[in-house]
Amino acid sequence: MSQSTVPSTTYLQKLQAETARRIQTYESVPSPFSGAPDELVSAVESQVEALAPDLNDVVHTLHADPEIAFTEHRSAAYLVELLGRYGIDAQLGVHGLDTAIRAEIGSGDGPAIAILSEYDALPDVGHGCGHNVIAATGVGAFLALANTLKENPNAFRGRVVFLGTPAEEGFSGKEVMARHGAFDGIDAAIMVHPYGYDLADQVWLGRRVLTVTFTGVAAHASAQPFMGRNALDAATLAYQAVGLLRQQLPPVDRVHAVISEGGTRPSIIPERAVLKLYARSKFADTLKDLSVRLDDIARGAAVMTGTSVEIDWDEHAPSLPVRTNSALTGRWVAAQQRRGRQPLPLGVVSETIAASTDFGNVSHRIPGIHPLIKIAASDVALHTREFAAAAATDAAESGAIDGACGLALTALDFLCDAELRRSVATEFAEQGGAIDVPHFFD
Repeated sequence: MSQSTVPSTTYLQKLQAETARRIQTYESVPSPFSGAPDELVSAVESQVEALAPDLNDVVHTLHADPEIAFTEHRSAAYLVELLGRYGIDAQLGVHGLDTAIRAEIGSGDGPAIAILSEYDALPDVGHGCGHNVIAATGVGAFLALANTLKENPNAFRGRVVFLGTPAEEGFSGKEVMARHGAFDGIDAAIMVHPYGYDLADQVWLGRRVLTVTFTGVAAHASAQPFMGRNALDAATLAYQAVGLLRQQLPPVDRVHAVISEGGTRPSIIPERAVLKLYARSKFADTLKDLSVRLDDIARGAAVMTGTSVEIDWDEHAPSLPVRTNSALTGRWVAAQQRRGRQPLPLGVVSETIAASTDFGNVSHRIPGIHPLIKIAASDVALHTREFAAAAATDAAESGAIDGACGLALTALDFLCDAELRRSVATEFAEQGGAIDVPHFFD
C-alpha cells in the first residue's frame, strides 16, 4: 500500500527567509496626523488595561466553547452580558441575524465609527482562526471608550458603535448585516485579526462560491452506453479546464474545486454531477473577470458532453477584497507602537499567503482597516489546530489587550482629529468610493 508523499516545506522556508530579509530593511512611515490629545490617549489606554481580566475571560471562555457560523448563541450572549455589567444596553439579534450584536455610546451630532468583533469558530478545529481573540479586542476597545466617556462626558464628540458580527467562516455575516442597515450612518469601521505577524496591512482576497450542476441522461454503462449523456464527464472536463486555466490567472488568483456528486455506481452512466468551486482574486474587478471565465468553462463542458448545466453563483453572499484605508492604518500603527509592537507594512509578508474575509464588503461601503496582530509563531497557519492552541495562550491574552488598545485609540483619533477624518474620506473617494455591493456581480 503506497502512502501520501510529505509536502516539501522548501517554498515556505524561502518565503520566511525573504520576509526576514524585508523585516531588516523596511521603514515605518509615521502618521502625519496628530490624533487625539495625549492625556485622552493615556486615559483610554489605562481603561483598556483595567479591563484585562475581563478580556482574558473572553479569550478563554469563547475558546473553550466554540460555536460555528450562525449558531454562536452562547458566545453572543456572553458578550452581551459582559457589556451589561458595564451599563451598556446591547441589542442581541439585530440586522438580520439572531446572533448579531449592536451597542452604541456617544452623541449623534458628530462622526461615527464602528468597532467589530467576530466570534464564530471552525467545524472540528474550534477557534483555529482566533475569533475568540477578535471578540475580546472589539468589546475591549468599545468598553474602554465607554468607560472614558463616563468619566469625562466631553472626552470626544460623535458615536462609537459596537457590532458583533457572526458567521465570517465560510459565509458572509457582515454582508447580511450590511443589507439590514448595520453600517448606515457610520463613517468608518475597524477590526483586527490575530496572526503570526504584526501587520499593518495585508492582502485579503475577494471570494465567490460557485456550484455547477450538470444533468445528463442515465443509461446502462455496458449494454447501451451510447444512449447516455454523462454528467460526470462534464464535471470532469470542467475540473480539468480549471486546472488549465490556472496558467493564465494573475499570480494571486485562486480557484479550488471538488466534485461533490458524480454518480451512484459504475454500471450506470451518471445523469447528475455537481462541481463546487471557490474563486478568489485580489481586486473586485479581477474577481468579476475570473467569474466570467468560470462561467464559460461550465457552459463549454456542457456543450462538449451534451448535458445541460445550471450555474449557481453565491449561495452565500460573496466577499470582496479588503480595501485598506492608509490614513486610518497610520493611526493603528502609532497605537501599536505605544504597546511595543512594530506592525509591518504591506509587502513585507508575501501576498501569496492570502485568505478572504467578509470585512472586504464593509470596506467597499465605508473606509476601514483590518490589520493583524501576532499571537503565534510565524510558521503557524490560520485554520489549523496549532493556531487554535495559540489562541488560548499568554500571547493571545497580550494580543487581545494590545489589539483592544489599538482599536480604541484608532477610533479615538478618528473622532478627535478632523483633519484625519477628511483624509480618510478623501482617500476612500479616490479608491472609488462606495460601490453597490449586492449588485456588483450582476
